[in-house]
Amino acid sequence: MAKEMKKICPTCGTRVKEDAERCLVCGSSLSGTKSDAEVVSGGRMPEITLGLPVAIGLVVLFLAIGAGMVYLALSQTGAMVDTTITPTLTKTVTSTPTNTPEPPTVTPTPVPSPTPLTYTVRANDSCLAIAARFEVSIKSIVLLNNIPASCDTLIEGQVLKIPHPTPTATSFPTPTLSGFAATKAACDKVSYVVGEGDTLSSISLNYNVPEAAIKAYNGMVSNTVYVNMELIIPLCERAATPGPSPTPTPPPPYPAPNLLLPANGGVFSLSDNQITLQWSSVGLINANEAYQISVIDLTEGTGRKLLDYVADTKFIIPGTFRALDDLPHIYSWTISTVRQVDVDQNGNPIWEVAGSESETRVFSWAGQAPANATPTP
Repeated sequence: MAKEMKKICPTCGTRVKEDAERCLVCGSSLSGTKSDAEVVSGGRMPEITLGLPVAIGLVVLFLAIGAGMVYLALSQTGAMVDTTITPTLTKTVTSTPTNTPEPPTVTPTPVPSPTPLTYTVRANDSCLAIAARFEVSIKSIVLLNNIPASCDTLIEGQVLKIPHPTPTATSFPTPTLSGFAATKAACDKVSYVVGEGDTLSSISLNYNVPEAAIKAYNGMVSNTVYVNMELIIPLCERAATPGPSPTPTPPPPYPAPNLLLPANGGVFSLSDNQITLQWSSVGLINANEAYQISVIDLTEGTGRKLLDYVADTKFIIPGTFRALDDLPHIYSWTISTVRQVDVDQNGNPIWEVAGSESETRVFSWAGQAPANATPTP
């Protein structure tokens, strides 16, 4: 069987029939194209012919491969940017410690004792007056000057050594409330929870307390109340009831009581088994208020103190509070008004300041308290 002769398209390389005038694939003209018989065979590379669809598919494949390689290259670049650079450690030179000599021991320098003061006795001077003037005890003057304990041998012109007074901590004054704050604190109050149907007007009428007072004590800006609202009812603001006007009571804080007896610098001997303190009234005080009496033994180094509360304007210091030695002791006393605000766990009243404190007076009391003495009521 004779081999069929074909032409080769010079454009796309497709084999067509010998008598074809145009390529069936690319449509190129085949006039003048040689047939297979006319083509001289020789040593050459094998030819690969592809159709148009295959060529387009290869182009698309190459583009996809190129895009993938670009993406991988960009990803590698970003990874390189995010890579943490680890610093190179350098060897640290360790210095050889040197022995530091210990600091010398500091010997504390003793503080010298203050040199006693000197005082020349004048006419009519007494140990009590001198001790009160320099704010020291009679006992310290007696011991420093080696004189009799009774200190009754002073003569005019005698030079005495006076020790420096022992400094005492100054107590800060107790803050007192302003007039309005004190009145508000002293006011009797009750708590009331608003119920269904309650109004500010009905609550005011029920307790006979003005609406304005209820609003002021509860910080209200309107007359609106709601269920379960807790109100403070100031009973001290109740409207006056018909009848005689009561005696006005000065509102706290009360003024300082005026001390009456004993006189400042009074002297009491062993024969005085008790001392009565008296002062003037600050006015009609309430049932939960009292006078606070404070008596301090200034001569005693530990500071013996007597604190008591009475509703009267006098107080008797019992003989049991007298000194425990034979020397005369100096005592100071003050009076102030206080108010009971609560009780402690033992049932004892808790007091707060309700007025100014009186002036401070002093007196001396000689002799030793009897061993079997009992407090005087």
